[in-house]
Amino acid sequence: MYERSRPSYPIAALAELADGLGLVPGARVADLGAGTGKFTRLLALTGARVVAVEPVERMRARLSEFLPRVAVTAGTAEDTGLPDGSADAVVAAQSWHWFREEQALAEVERILRPGGGLGLVWNTWDTSVPWVRAYQEVFFRLAPRDLPSPLDDRWRRAVEGRPGWSAMQERHLPNPHSTTRRDVVERMMSSSHIAVLDEERRARVRAEVEAVLDGDPQTRGRDRLEMPCTTDVYWLRRLG
Repeated sequence: MYERSRPSYPIAALAELADGLGLVPGARVADLGAGTGKFTRLLALTGARVVAVEPVERMRARLSEFLPRVAVTAGTAEDTGLPDGSADAVVAAQSWHWFREEQALAEVERILRPGGGLGLVWNTWDTSVPWVRAYQEVFFRLAPRDLPSPLDDRWRRAVEGRPGWSAMQERHLPNPHSTTRRDVVERMMSSSHIAVLDEERRARVRAEVEAVLDGDPQTRGRDRLEMPCTTDVYWLRRLG
């Protein structure tokens, strides 16, 4: 369900990073917090030599099923276990906001060659659409105050305030996600802060999400849905 209910990324996002970071055949790329490999699959299309770094064993196993030719390691963003200067680029898709920024940046600086680049990618919900805005409100209302999010800009301040890096470039690309009503509901239910709730509270959350979908003419009575998303792409290079 985790794999199916989350959107992939547009090829245009890969193209932006390929140009910005020099992702060409033979380039060495570390994919941090690779998960089940949704973005790793795109990175592999460039012909680069990708190493997927993922601490969760179940995720690594799933990734290896999809991409048996990609190297996978059990490291974290703060301690990858990769050699010094071993990467031409480091990428984190849908994961950087979970890292300890200072430690992760220090590790990126250690494993990058001089002039190498860092790329960050997120899929975010398009809250200009009323039902998506209501859906996101359910998500954040139930979230702990300190839940990391790419929307709070804490990550941006840490990256942009770090000496020794170029100015950050960014692009924001439409990424509508063709999905089902069931998967939209399960996307909410599989979120980490909701999955840990007791059965009664989870039932209330499910009912609330169902009410959002039943209450909007774009989603009412429909099994097939389009979840409007935006893919946010950021990249910068290590100076020197």
